[in-house]
Amino acid sequence: MPPGYPPPGYQLPPGYYQPVPPPLPVSPAGVPLADFGIRLLAYIIDAVLLSAVSLIFVIPAAFVVFRRSFDAAATYDYTTPTPFPDFILPLLLLELCYFVLVLVLRYLYEVELMHRYGQTVGKRIMKIRVVPLDPSVRLTRGMAFKRYLVQFVATIFVPFLSLIDGLWQLWDKPYLQTLHDKAAATVVVKVSA
Repeated sequence: MPPGYPPPGYQLPPGYYQPVPPPLPVSPAGVPLADFGIRLLAYIIDAVLLSAVSLIFVIPAAFVVFRRSFDAAATYDYTTPTPFPDFILPLLLLELCYFVLVLVLRYLYEVELMHRYGQTVGKRIMKIRVVPLDPSVRLTRGMAFKRYLVQFVATIFVPFLSLIDGLWQLWDKPYLQTLHDKAAATVVVKVSA
């Protein structure tokens, strides 16, 4: 229908059905909930930012480790191979250090920012915030830590949990919670500023 239709004062014929838009989902405090698309964009922004920061630490270390590994591989005696060549260990240690670095950076970023502000940088850009399901409670470090454990640590050990966790909000009613939201008793809401 064109804008301004029907004209003011026009009465719909009897029996005419005018569809009512579905109500927007809201938190127990009555604040509109963030939808899947907004939350996904916030997650992508956070992932890119954390990847950039972690690479600042890893690239110099990787350069040193790869250079030493290539030098060790060049002098390695391939005629009498050992079950575990010396140049493999530094590569494995680099990977382990990167793994620990990412977990620590994620903890500092997700838990501490969430506890203090209820938002990460990505959530702030997308104008969303994590709040407790119970409106009378403040977001605690424990709640933020539970979110972190399910969203990042548990997904390391359980195949496809990350995918299921992220998609869970598409069919969760009434609060559009992910599994990490359910574990921490939180919801993600839209904020005006």
